[in-house]
Amino acid sequence: MDIKEKTVLITGSASGLGAATARELSKRGAKIILLDKNISQAEKIAAEIHAKAFECDVTSENSVKNIISQCGEIHAAINCAGIIHGARIVGKNGAMPLDDFSRVIQINLIGTFNVLRLVAEKMSTQKILNEVGERGVIINTASIAAFEGQLGQIAYSASKGGVAAMTLPAARELSKFGIRVMTIAPGVMQTPMVSGMTEEVQKQLSADVPFPKQLGDSKNYGELCAHIIENNYLNGSVIRLDGALRLR
Repeated sequence: MDIKEKTVLITGSASGLGAATARELSKRGAKIILLDKNISQAEKIAAEIHAKAFECDVTSENSVKNIISQCGEIHAAINCAGIIHGARIVGKNGAMPLDDFSRVIQINLIGTFNVLRLVAEKMSTQKILNEVGERGVIINTASIAAFEGQLGQIAYSASKGGVAAMTLPAARELSKFGIRVMTIAPGVMQTPMVSGMTEEVQKQLSADVPFPKQLGDSKNYGELCAHIIENNYLNGSVIRLDGALRLR
């Protein structure tokens, strides 16, 4: 699929991976729709790249449906909305609160599925875009924590593992509509979440990456999204974007 003049919906696009992807795809001629709970920041980015911005709760069917109804055709959707919550199963104050676990699952996994299913419904009735019969592509965001979760990452790893596991069955189900589904599992990226860590911790994380010895740049994620959109034979797979980092 040629990116130029295609409409791309991006969740979690007020910062981090989502914002970087919006900027990268906009440079390549895409029409961007920004979705985020932080509407003021999303609107700043929208003004910068001449995009549309909507306040959105990805876990709400009504919120997502309402936004989709205001859009024309959607050719690609990229799910970047997510949270991280560090907590041990049994900590100093006892068992991890179930509500804490549920909140991470609700946003990272169910929120991703909610957007996927509603965008797929929209795409399924759109016109075919090219000679292979493609109607659209959906890209989800997992994490290397889906495969190598660390202490305190039980909720985050479970949520991102679920996103990774959805990839193949979603791609198989949606193939009859000409819709591709891919997932990216980023390593440790230079995002606001990581920037909040101490400089010492960031240096150690960089040193752990085999090559190149640095934290991932959010732009790397946007560039990979662009490649996935353009390469119509990429479907049903999880791509690790981590510099060969394996968490221990």
